[in-house]
Amino acid sequence: MVDAAHETETAILDAALAEVLAHGIRRTTASDIARRCGIARQTLYRYWPDAQAIFAALVTRELVAALPADAADGADLEGTVGLLVETADRIRRMPLVDRLRDTDPELFARYILDRLGTSQRVIHAETARRLAAGQATGAVREGDPARLAAMVLLITQSAVQSAPLVAEWLPADAWRAELGAALRGYLGPKAV
Repeated sequence: MVDAAHETETAILDAALAEVLAHGIRRTTASDIARRCGIARQTLYRYWPDAQAIFAALVTRELVAALPADAADGADLEGTVGLLVETADRIRRMPLVDRLRDTDPELFARYILDRLGTSQRVIHAETARRLAAGQATGAVREGDPARLAAMVLLITQSAVQSAPLVAEWLPADAWRAELGAALRGYLGPKAV
């Protein structure tokens, strides 16, 4: 059974998502979110101290939700790479990612150049776990899984964030194929 506090948090994040998709982060205020949610602004502040904290929780929720929670670990390289590409593609196609790229590019820059966010840390940990499982079957090359996962995060993050820049050369299917080739080459047992 879901408790009332969790339902309220979910409703606030859903309202924040709707506002960000409609107006972008810079033009969305805590008052906008509270109004859309049908609660008082003071109620919203019981859950988060300000709109920026809500946005951080929203982005984390949406990105972590893209992770394949119920997918089995890849027993072979193709399975591992397929899971990574599918997850990256799911994030690439998220309306929230498109909206932030279009209206709030400085947010992307902050998480590329300045700091790691909670979602990046969760994605890294999950990737390292899956790569370690792939190493146990011989599907993934040897090496520190945390280091391999860090490079996979850099490769996929760059591919996701810059996909629109190269869309004329890499439409969606080609993007997926080339990202798969890059990851396969990097993670394959014969990679150096």
